[in-house]
Amino acid sequence: MNTNHPSKIALVTGGSRGLGKNTAMALARKGVDVVVTYYSQKAEAEEVVREIERQGGKAAALQLDTSLVSSFDAFAASLREVLTAIWNRDSFDYLINNAGIGMNTPFPSTTEEQFDTLMNIHFKGVYFLTQRLLPLIADNGGIVNISTGLTRFSIEGYSAYASMKGAVEVMTRYWAKELGKRGIRVNAVAPGAIATDFGGGTLRDNPNVNAHIASITALGRAGQPDDIGGVIASLCTDEMGWVNAQRIEASGGMVL
Repeated sequence: MNTNHPSKIALVTGGSRGLGKNTAMALARKGVDVVVTYYSQKAEAEEVVREIERQGGKAAALQLDTSLVSSFDAFAASLREVLTAIWNRDSFDYLINNAGIGMNTPFPSTTEEQFDTLMNIHFKGVYFLTQRLLPLIADNGGIVNISTGLTRFSIEGYSAYASMKGAVEVMTRYWAKELGKRGIRVNAVAPGAIATDFGGGTLRDNPNVNAHIASITALGRAGQPDDIGGVIASLCTDEMGWVNAQRIEASGGMVL
């Protein structure tokens, strides 16, 4: 790493496991320092920090409930303290809104509680967390929102989940327009089906589900975390500096 230039810093929500962890490690390999948030898995998040430090980068972990808007001011204050203590900065460069849960529930039986849970985590929380963090995001930085392939193709049971992500994609374009005056780029990455513990790990652990996903994917297999983290990290580089307001699907060509 070139020590003549201060490192860029990224904040990855939900960075203790799955795609968030993979993204954090991919950013570190590009020389970007990382703050990861975790909801309950503190030990796993701290291990991600240690892995990044072993690679020569700097990292930190902070607890965050992305569904609880009332906690965001306190989180922003904690983040500011960490940025000052570790990096001697009062800002960071890239926000990756990754934290989320999977939920497959048929439309006729979806409850209001399930709907509200998905909305608070995937849409309302993302909207207001980003709003609260805007004073801490450096000019000429970037925001990457995580969407899903399910906004383009439909699979039964995901009407509420995919609708929240569809809202995120529209929001992404509006943010890009409004934050462009600060040089902040905003894009959405839409993964296809990825074999992680997301949604209970069904794709990873059920051979029949895995084989079905492979059969409807042009590249002939289900996705892995390593297929996604690098895509997200690449948007946090100068080479991608003219990419803005885009939905980038990383699905291997699902349901073409």
